[in-house]
Order: sequence, then structure tokens, then C-alpha cells
Amino acid sequence: MALKVIGSGFGRTGTTTVKDALGVLGYGSTHSMVELLQHPAQIDLWKAHMAGQTVDWNDVFAGYQSQMDWPGAAVWEQLFAVFPDALVLHTERPEDAWWDSFNRTIGKLFRLAETLPMSDHRMDVVLAMRDGLVGEILGDYTDRDRAIAAYRANNARVRQVVPDGQLLVYNVADGWEPLCTFLDVPDPETEFPHHNIRAGFWEFFGGEPADA
Repeated sequence: MALKVIGSGFGRTGTTTVKDALGVLGYGSTHSMVELLQHPAQIDLWKAHMAGQTVDWNDVFAGYQSQMDWPGAAVWEQLFAVFPDALVLHTERPEDAWWDSFNRTIGKLFRLAETLPMSDHRMDVVLAMRDGLVGEILGDYTDRDRAIAAYRANNARVRQVVPDGQLLVYNVADGWEPLCTFLDVPDPETEFPHHNIRAGFWEFFGGEPADA
């Protein structure tokens, strides 16, 4: 099954909300970081990619019509080359808001990972993302200016590479209308999904820890 929707936006840009919205719109299970946390076989494929091995992206995304969030967002350009007919859904939010959200969730998780009571598998996923895929993109993930520079660069690269007809730059605050128009599906009667995203993030790790 080829990917129909490729998510190119960094984590903490509304990707969880969009994942749920895509499910409502008939795109089935959407690949995201949650898949790595819940399915141990997934991390081996991503570790192979990080080690420089050739990975068949059809195998990585077998059974998925869409992908949002990291780790897929870290390789969106490769995915677009493999699935050139896919639509690219690029989630964005103001860069200061993105950094604040990232720093309180993913960044905090990375900083405190070794002190948290996680299963071996979840620790494996977190450290692989911190020390590999996501860490390589952001550089020093604790450095606000450097992380925001990486965020800006990714936003610019998406606009440079993806043809206008296949790209939606999307803010989840805009709700159903631009998303449904882009995907050429009718607006659903259900309300647009909303989350307490920060609390939802920490549920995977036993609740938000105090700062060290």
C-alpha cells in the first residue's frame, strides 16, 4: 500500500490532532511516533536507516495510508521520492509556540530519559530518536536558537521541493475546511478533534515528571 499522505511537519505542530482527523476522514491508521512505542518491530527498521542501511520504505509503512510526526517527518523528502503521487501535509505553528511545546515535551523527555521508569523498549525508542534521527535534525535539542533554525529550514525546504498542487501548509486551528478541500473529501459532521496535547504526550511515559 503506497502512502497517500506524507506529513512533513516537525513533532509538536499539531501532528496528533491531524492523525486523529485523518482517521475520521477515512485514512485508517496513520503512522507516527506512537507506532514505534507500541510496536517493537518498528524501531529495528528505523535503526537500520539511522545506521546507513538501505530501507524499503514500502516495508516500513506497510498497512498505512498516511504518516504524520517524527520519525516519518524526518525523512519526508525521501518518502516523497518513493511515493511521488502522495499529498504532502505540512503542519506548522508559530516558531516560538513550537519551541515552547517541544521544550516542555519531547525536549524534556530527551533530557530526563534515563531517569524515567520506562520499559526497555520505550527507552530504546526514545534514545534512538534523541541520539539519532531527531537529534541529528535539531543538533543541540536544548539550544532554542539552533532548534528554531532547524525548524525554519525544514519549513522552507518543504515549500521549495513540493509542488503547490500537492502541498498544504496547515495550522490545526483552521479546522476541517482547508484539510478536507486539500484531500478532496467532504467536511464530516463530527467536531474537529482537539486534545490536551501536553498531557496526552506524557501519558505514554507515566505522567509528566518534575524538572531535574
